[in-house]
Amino acid sequence: MGIIKVENIRVFAYHGCLTEETIIGSDYRVDIKVKADLQKSANSDDLKDTVDYVFLNRVIREEMAKPSHLLETVAKRILTRIFTEDKLITVATVAVSKINPPIGGDVEMVTIEITEKRKSVSK
Repeated sequence: MGIIKVENIRVFAYHGCLTEETIIGSDYRVDIKVKADLQKSANSDDLKDTVDYVFLNRVIREEMAKPSHLLETVAKRILTRIFTEDKLITVATVAVSKINPPIGGDVEMVTIEITEKRKSVSK
């Protein structure tokens, strides 16, 4: 087993429960960590044998571009897509952070983090 991380992906998006948030937008940070068997790629030196971090970045950017009220919803969409589109991933953690959230205080960011394991397929 191995771990691939893509950290501090900076995105501008339109998430939030307040109308202003969906109009003005805000800065976000997304971090993803995936577990997969990396032995084959370590030996083959071939991109097709591993989890492509360009793919992870693309999925995050595409899902962050779809406005949602809750960051939990965005994180769940990201997890669903990566498990659907990359069969090597066995466990994934996604953290979505809103920078300077409008919560009436001096807060750098709020973060939600969700971890999921691949659901086993029953026969």
